[in-house]
Amino acid sequence: MSDERPVTHISGIGERGADGALPFTSYQKRLFGFLSVACFFEGYDFFALSQLLPNLRAHFGLTPFQGAALVGVVNAGTLLAYALVGLADRWGRRRVLTLTILGYTLFTLLSGLAPSAVLFTLCQFVARVFLIGEWATSMVIAAEEYPAKRRGLVIGVVSASAALGSIICAGVVPLLLRTPLGWRAVYLVGIVPLLLVAYARRALKETARFEAKTSVSPGLLGIWRTVSARRVLQVGAIWFLCYLCTQNAVMFWKEFAVGERALSDAAVGGIVAISALASMPVAFAAGYFLDAVGRRVGGTVILGVLATGVLISYTASGKLFLTLGLVLATIGLNTTLTLMNTLTTELFPTEQRGAAFAWSNNLIGRVGYVLSPFAIGKLAESLGWGLVLRSTAIFPVIACALIWLLLPETRGRELEDTAEARA
Repeated sequence: MSDERPVTHISGIGERGADGALPFTSYQKRLFGFLSVACFFEGYDFFALSQLLPNLRAHFGLTPFQGAALVGVVNAGTLLAYALVGLADRWGRRRVLTLTILGYTLFTLLSGLAPSAVLFTLCQFVARVFLIGEWATSMVIAAEEYPAKRRGLVIGVVSASAALGSIICAGVVPLLLRTPLGWRAVYLVGIVPLLLVAYARRALKETARFEAKTSVSPGLLGIWRTVSARRVLQVGAIWFLCYLCTQNAVMFWKEFAVGERALSDAAVGGIVAISALASMPVAFAAGYFLDAVGRRVGGTVILGVLATGVLISYTASGKLFLTLGLVLATIGLNTTLTLMNTLTTELFPTEQRGAAFAWSNNLIGRVGYVLSPFAIGKLAESLGWGLVLRSTAIFPVIACALIWLLLPETRGRELEDTAEARA
């Protein structure tokens, strides 16, 4: 990455393109690629655990509830990630992103070497702290470094890189499970690209908006004494509702398909690969879609697809309709993240953006992310996976209603304007 800094979009100076947006600088183009690669591992890691859960249970001798508890404990790492993301308002985006990349690389390696279920869970717990910190900080950087008219597009593509990670993971897991290393290979093969990302981060610059800010960050606790406190609660509630559905929609589908629809590992792997592949172009287009139709209308479509997909994928019997349902659910999962990443990064001022993201996503929202697997695992033991999981389709519907009731439309507006907007 060169020393060219993308500062012109803050002041509005510079030659604009046909769509009214300033062209990307060479640094922005390189940064685009870097952030996309960094977020690739959020999708890889998520799908790795969901694909390997039955294998991990068999290897370590865990019951279905213990397997769900393992997922819940690992996910608890996302709550602690809020401290890292909040520090980005004081330490800077670059420093926090560097720390998270290196930490995730180390604990991914240790996860693949773990000799017991307890140590595996502990390593994945810490890895998840760094991974979600990396992901959230990447979203903040993406929002701050690109023109308003293309912000949704950029965040969408960066977010959709997680979908690409899901596809790669879905494709390689069946192959890696056949190797002598078994499930361990899924974590060990990821070390090489992670090391390349860690090396490339040396050329990363601090965001222009962070360097230009004139107000001091209130800190993680201080934000509750600002006018942003109410908005944090609103956005956090929407994240919470979305996670009650998205966190479990794909995570436990293999358990449902194998246990209640008698599908083989190979059949499940094929359906998961198809759903991941089919969802990728839609996931990459989601940000463009949000820029074109707006956050509210786009959110209605996205959350509607998510709810529909979950209902079908946990109700259908035949492989065709199971595949269709999982395709829609996967599309909804990936595009919901794009929607919520865009809204969260747009609605707060620069000096509060990290803390606001940390509270609304990494703490308030992730309570649902962390606790719901425990509840679903327990309920599924008596009610079955299908009944419990398809009931979660109601939560995106409620989240959609809250977006219309509580949040302003932010399409095409500079961050300095959207941070002051009220519904």
